[in-house]
Amino acid sequence: ERVLVGAYEAIAVAVDKQSSITPAAEWLLNNFHIVEEQIRDIRALLPSSFFRELPALDSGPLIGLPRIYGIAWAFTAHTDSHFDSGLLHRFVVAYQRVQPLTLAEIWALPIMLRIVMIENLRRLAARIVESIDGRELADRFADEMLGLGASGLSNEPNWPFPVDFPLPRASAAQLYQRLRYADAVAAPALLALTERLAKEGTHPEEVVRLEVDRQTAADLSVRNLITSLRQISSFEWQQFVEAVSQVHHALCAAPLYSSMDFITRDRYRHAIEDLSRGSGR
Repeated sequence: ERVLVGAYEAIAVAVDKQSSITPAAEWLLNNFHIVEEQIRDIRALLPSSFFRELPALDSGPLIGLPRIYGIAWAFTAHTDSHFDSGLLHRFVVAYQRVQPLTLAEIWALPIMLRIVMIENLRRLAARIVESIDGRELADRFADEMLGLGASGLSNEPNWPFPVDFPLPRASAAQLYQRLRYADAVAAPALLALTERLAKEGTHPEEVVRLEVDRQTAADLSVRNLITSLRQISSFEWQQFVEAVSQVHHALCAAPLYSSMDFITRDRYRHAIEDLSRGSGR
Protein backbone atom coordinates (compact mmCIF):
# COMPACT_ATOMS: atom_id res chain seq x y z
CA GLU A 1 0.00 0.00 0.00
CA ARG A 2 2.84 2.40 0.84
CA VAL A 3 4.48 1.79 -2.54
CA LEU A 4 1.21 2.26 -4.40
CA VAL A 5 0.34 5.49 -2.58
CA GLY A 6 3.85 6.79 -3.24
CA ALA A 7 3.52 5.94 -6.92
CA TYR A 8 0.14 7.66 -7.13
CA GLU A 9 1.62 10.81 -5.59
CA ALA A 10 4.65 10.71 -7.90
CA ILE A 11 2.42 10.40 -10.98
CA ALA A 12 0.23 13.27 -9.75
CA VAL A 13 3.31 15.47 -9.28
CA ALA A 14 4.48 14.62 -12.81
CA VAL A 15 1.07 15.61 -14.19
CA ASP A 16 1.17 18.88 -12.23
CA LYS A 17 4.56 19.60 -13.82
CA GLN A 18 2.95 18.90 -17.21
CA SER A 19 5.43 16.07 -17.77
CA SER A 20 4.38 13.33 -20.14
CA ILE A 21 3.26 10.11 -18.46
CA THR A 22 2.74 6.64 -19.90
CA PRO A 23 -0.73 5.14 -20.49
CA ALA A 24 -0.09 2.72 -17.62
CA ALA A 25 0.59 5.64 -15.27
CA GLU A 26 -2.58 7.36 -16.45
CA TRP A 27 -4.62 4.22 -15.80
CA LEU A 28 -3.25 3.96 -12.27
CA LEU A 29 -3.86 7.64 -11.59
CA ASN A 30 -7.46 7.61 -12.83
CA ASN A 31 -8.42 4.35 -11.12
CA PHE A 32 -6.55 4.60 -7.84
CA HIS A 33 -9.82 4.74 -5.89
CA ILE A 34 -10.43 1.14 -6.99
CA VAL A 35 -7.06 0.11 -5.60
CA GLU A 36 -7.83 1.78 -2.27
CA GLU A 37 -11.21 0.01 -2.09
CA GLN A 38 -9.57 -3.36 -2.73
CA ILE A 39 -7.01 -2.86 0.03
CA ARG A 40 -9.75 -1.90 2.49
CA ASP A 41 -11.75 -5.00 1.51
CA ILE A 42 -8.75 -7.28 1.93
CA ARG A 43 -8.16 -5.98 5.45
CA ALA A 44 -11.84 -6.38 6.36
CA LEU A 45 -12.45 -9.79 4.76
CA LEU A 46 -9.20 -11.57 5.63
CA PRO A 47 -8.62 -11.40 9.40
CA SER A 48 -5.35 -12.88 10.62
CA SER A 49 -7.17 -15.65 12.51
CA PHE A 50 -8.76 -16.92 9.28
CA PHE A 51 -5.48 -16.52 7.39
CA ARG A 52 -3.66 -18.75 9.90
CA GLU A 53 -6.25 -21.53 9.48
CA LEU A 54 -5.55 -21.93 5.76
CA PRO A 55 -3.31 -24.92 4.86
CA ALA A 56 0.21 -23.72 4.05
CA LEU A 57 2.63 -24.81 1.34
CA ASP A 58 5.53 -26.89 2.65
CA SER A 59 7.88 -26.45 -0.32
CA GLY A 60 8.62 -24.27 -3.34
CA PRO A 61 9.16 -20.51 -3.68
CA LEU A 62 5.96 -19.73 -1.71
CA ILE A 63 6.74 -22.04 1.21
CA GLY A 64 4.88 -21.09 4.37
CA LEU A 65 2.20 -19.12 2.53
CA PRO A 66 -1.36 -20.45 2.15
CA ARG A 67 -1.81 -23.08 -0.54
CA ILE A 68 -4.74 -21.15 -1.98
CA TYR A 69 -2.46 -18.11 -2.34
CA GLY A 70 -0.17 -20.26 -4.48
CA ILE A 71 -3.13 -21.25 -6.65
CA ALA A 72 -4.16 -17.60 -7.06
CA TRP A 73 -0.54 -16.67 -7.84
CA ALA A 74 -0.20 -19.38 -10.52
CA PHE A 75 -3.53 -18.53 -12.14
CA THR A 76 -2.73 -14.80 -12.26
CA ALA A 77 0.76 -15.42 -13.63
CA HIS A 78 -0.57 -17.56 -16.49
CA THR A 79 -3.32 -15.10 -17.47
CA ASP A 80 -1.37 -11.81 -17.24
CA SER A 81 -3.75 -10.76 -14.44
CA HIS A 82 -6.84 -11.25 -16.62
CA PHE A 83 -9.83 -12.59 -14.66
CA ASP A 84 -11.78 -15.27 -16.52
CA SER A 85 -14.28 -17.08 -14.29
CA GLY A 86 -14.66 -20.02 -16.67
CA LEU A 87 -10.92 -20.54 -16.90
CA LEU A 88 -10.58 -20.20 -13.11
CA HIS A 89 -13.25 -22.87 -12.64
CA ARG A 90 -11.38 -25.30 -14.89
CA PHE A 91 -8.11 -24.41 -13.17
CA VAL A 92 -9.43 -25.18 -9.67
CA VAL A 93 -11.21 -28.37 -10.79
CA ALA A 94 -7.99 -29.62 -12.40
CA TYR A 95 -6.00 -28.83 -9.25
CA GLN A 96 -8.45 -30.80 -7.11
CA ARG A 97 -7.96 -33.91 -9.20
CA VAL A 98 -4.60 -34.10 -7.43
CA GLN A 99 -5.38 -32.42 -4.10
CA PRO A 100 -8.88 -31.49 -2.85
CA LEU A 101 -9.27 -28.02 -1.35
CA THR A 102 -10.99 -27.23 1.91
CA LEU A 103 -14.14 -25.14 1.93
CA ALA A 104 -12.26 -22.31 3.68
CA GLU A 105 -9.67 -22.30 0.89
CA ILE A 106 -12.31 -22.02 -1.80
CA TRP A 107 -13.98 -19.10 -0.01
CA ALA A 108 -10.56 -17.45 0.41
CA LEU A 109 -9.75 -17.64 -3.32
CA PRO A 110 -11.29 -14.26 -4.34
CA ILE A 111 -9.38 -12.45 -1.59
CA MET A 112 -6.15 -14.21 -2.55
CA LEU A 113 -6.68 -13.20 -6.17
CA ARG A 114 -7.03 -9.60 -5.05
CA ILE A 115 -3.86 -9.82 -2.94
CA VAL A 116 -1.85 -11.24 -5.84
CA MET A 117 -3.18 -8.60 -8.23
CA ILE A 118 -2.47 -5.77 -5.78
CA GLU A 119 1.07 -7.13 -5.46
CA ASN A 120 1.43 -7.23 -9.25
CA LEU A 121 0.17 -3.67 -9.39
CA ARG A 122 2.75 -2.68 -6.79
CA ARG A 123 5.57 -4.05 -8.95
CA LEU A 124 4.23 -2.22 -12.00
CA ALA A 125 3.79 1.00 -10.01
CA ALA A 126 7.42 0.83 -8.85
CA ARG A 127 8.54 0.48 -12.49
CA ILE A 128 6.30 3.39 -13.52
CA VAL A 129 7.92 5.65 -10.91
CA GLU A 130 11.37 4.45 -11.92
CA SER A 131 10.54 5.33 -15.53
CA ILE A 132 9.23 8.78 -14.54
CA ASP A 133 12.39 9.49 -12.54
CA GLY A 134 14.60 8.26 -15.37
CA ARG A 135 12.92 10.42 -17.99
CA GLU A 136 12.98 13.44 -15.68
CA LEU A 137 16.74 13.03 -15.11
CA ALA A 138 17.31 12.76 -18.86
CA ASP A 139 15.12 15.81 -19.53
CA ARG A 140 17.02 17.96 -17.03
CA PHE A 141 20.32 17.00 -18.62
CA ALA A 142 18.99 17.62 -22.14
CA ASP A 143 17.46 20.97 -21.15
CA GLU A 144 20.74 22.19 -19.70
CA MET A 145 22.68 21.00 -22.73
CA LEU A 146 20.29 22.65 -25.18
CA GLY A 147 20.09 25.87 -23.21
CA LEU A 148 16.54 25.25 -22.02
CA GLY A 149 17.31 24.86 -18.34
CA ALA A 150 16.63 27.28 -15.53
CA SER A 151 19.94 29.06 -16.09
CA GLY A 152 19.31 29.44 -19.82
CA LEU A 153 22.96 28.58 -20.47
CA SER A 154 24.15 25.98 -22.95
CA ASN A 155 27.37 25.17 -21.07
CA GLU A 156 27.92 21.42 -21.11
CA PRO A 157 26.37 20.03 -17.92
CA ASN A 158 27.81 17.19 -15.90
CA TRP A 159 26.97 13.72 -17.16
CA PRO A 160 24.36 12.60 -14.56
CA PHE A 161 24.61 8.81 -14.96
CA PRO A 162 27.20 6.93 -12.85
CA VAL A 163 29.50 4.78 -14.96
CA ASP A 164 29.50 1.97 -12.39
CA PHE A 165 25.86 1.06 -13.01
CA PRO A 166 23.87 0.12 -16.12
CA LEU A 167 22.26 3.13 -17.75
CA PRO A 168 18.53 3.28 -16.85
CA ARG A 169 16.64 2.31 -19.99
CA ALA A 170 14.00 5.02 -19.58
CA SER A 171 16.76 7.64 -19.23
CA ALA A 172 18.68 6.35 -22.24
CA ALA A 173 15.57 6.25 -24.45
CA GLN A 174 14.43 9.72 -23.42
CA LEU A 175 17.91 11.21 -23.83
CA TYR A 176 18.33 9.74 -27.29
CA GLN A 177 14.92 11.00 -28.41
CA ARG A 178 15.71 14.48 -27.09
CA LEU A 179 19.21 14.79 -28.57
CA ARG A 180 19.22 12.88 -31.84
CA TYR A 181 17.78 15.76 -33.88
CA ALA A 182 19.41 18.55 -31.86
CA ASP A 183 22.18 20.82 -33.11
CA ALA A 184 25.92 20.21 -32.88
CA VAL A 185 26.07 21.10 -29.18
CA ALA A 186 24.37 17.78 -28.43
CA ALA A 187 26.75 15.69 -30.53
CA PRO A 188 29.27 14.93 -27.72
CA ALA A 189 26.53 13.75 -25.37
CA LEU A 190 24.92 11.67 -28.12
CA LEU A 191 28.28 10.05 -28.84
CA ALA A 192 28.85 9.38 -25.14
CA LEU A 193 25.40 7.81 -24.89
CA THR A 194 26.03 5.58 -27.91
CA GLU A 195 29.42 4.46 -26.58
CA ARG A 196 28.01 3.78 -23.13
CA LEU A 197 25.22 1.63 -24.54
CA ALA A 198 27.67 -0.20 -26.83
CA LYS A 199 29.64 -1.27 -23.73
CA GLU A 200 26.38 -2.71 -22.39
CA GLY A 201 25.84 -4.65 -25.61
CA THR A 202 23.09 -2.54 -27.12
CA HIS A 203 22.46 0.69 -29.06
CA PRO A 204 20.07 3.68 -28.80
CA GLU A 205 17.49 2.48 -31.34
CA GLU A 206 17.22 -0.88 -29.59
CA VAL A 207 16.80 0.81 -26.20
CA VAL A 208 14.00 2.99 -27.54
CA ARG A 209 12.25 -0.06 -29.01
CA LEU A 210 12.56 -2.01 -25.77
CA GLU A 211 11.27 0.93 -23.73
CA VAL A 212 8.25 1.32 -26.03
CA ASP A 213 7.57 -2.43 -25.77
CA ARG A 214 7.85 -2.29 -21.99
CA GLN A 215 5.43 0.63 -21.79
CA THR A 216 2.96 -1.20 -24.04
CA ALA A 217 3.17 -4.35 -21.90
CA ALA A 218 2.78 -2.32 -18.70
CA ASP A 219 -0.27 -0.56 -20.12
CA LEU A 220 -1.92 -3.90 -20.94
CA SER A 221 -1.08 -5.35 -17.54
CA VAL A 222 -2.40 -2.35 -15.59
CA ARG A 223 -5.59 -2.35 -17.68
CA ASN A 224 -6.04 -6.08 -16.99
CA LEU A 225 -5.41 -5.61 -13.27
CA ILE A 226 -7.83 -2.72 -12.79
CA THR A 227 -10.52 -4.42 -14.90
CA SER A 228 -10.02 -7.75 -13.13
CA LEU A 229 -10.22 -6.19 -9.67
CA ARG A 230 -13.57 -4.69 -10.65
CA GLN A 231 -14.82 -8.02 -11.98
CA ILE A 232 -13.69 -9.97 -8.92
CA SER A 233 -15.61 -7.56 -6.68
CA SER A 234 -18.85 -7.94 -8.64
CA PHE A 235 -18.61 -11.67 -9.43
CA GLU A 236 -21.17 -14.09 -7.89
CA TRP A 237 -18.77 -16.22 -5.82
CA GLN A 238 -21.52 -18.27 -4.17
CA GLN A 239 -22.20 -20.11 -7.42
CA PHE A 240 -18.47 -20.60 -8.03
CA VAL A 241 -17.93 -22.10 -4.56
CA GLU A 242 -20.66 -24.66 -5.12
CA ALA A 243 -19.42 -25.44 -8.62
CA VAL A 244 -15.93 -26.40 -7.42
CA SER A 245 -16.70 -27.75 -3.92
CA GLN A 246 -16.28 -31.53 -3.79
CA VAL A 247 -18.23 -31.63 -0.52
CA HIS A 248 -21.13 -29.87 -2.24
CA HIS A 249 -21.15 -32.36 -5.11
CA ALA A 250 -21.06 -35.30 -2.66
CA LEU A 251 -24.02 -33.90 -0.72
CA CYS A 252 -25.95 -33.32 -3.95
CA ALA A 253 -26.45 -37.09 -4.08
CA ALA A 254 -29.26 -36.46 -1.58
CA PRO A 255 -32.22 -34.91 -3.48
CA LEU A 256 -33.40 -33.09 -0.34
CA TYR A 257 -30.06 -31.25 -0.08
CA SER A 258 -30.21 -30.18 -3.72
CA SER A 259 -33.65 -28.65 -3.19
CA MET A 260 -32.54 -26.46 -0.26
CA ASP A 261 -31.71 -22.76 -0.61
CA PHE A 262 -28.10 -21.59 -0.65
CA ILE A 263 -27.94 -20.52 3.01
CA THR A 264 -29.16 -23.92 4.21
CA ARG A 265 -26.81 -25.83 1.88
CA ASP A 266 -23.97 -23.65 3.16
CA ARG A 267 -24.83 -24.59 6.76
CA TYR A 268 -24.55 -28.26 5.83
CA ARG A 269 -21.17 -27.69 4.22
CA HIS A 270 -19.93 -25.78 7.27
CA ALA A 271 -21.12 -28.63 9.49
CA ILE A 272 -19.00 -31.01 7.42
CA GLU A 273 -16.09 -28.59 7.78
CA ASP A 274 -16.50 -28.47 11.57
CA LEU A 275 -16.58 -32.26 11.79
CA SER A 276 -13.47 -32.54 9.65
CA ARG A 277 -11.40 -30.37 11.98
CA GLY A 278 -11.58 -32.92 14.79
CA SER A 279 -11.52 -36.01 12.63
CA GLY A 280 -8.20 -35.72 10.83
CA ARG A 281 -10.03 -36.49 7.57
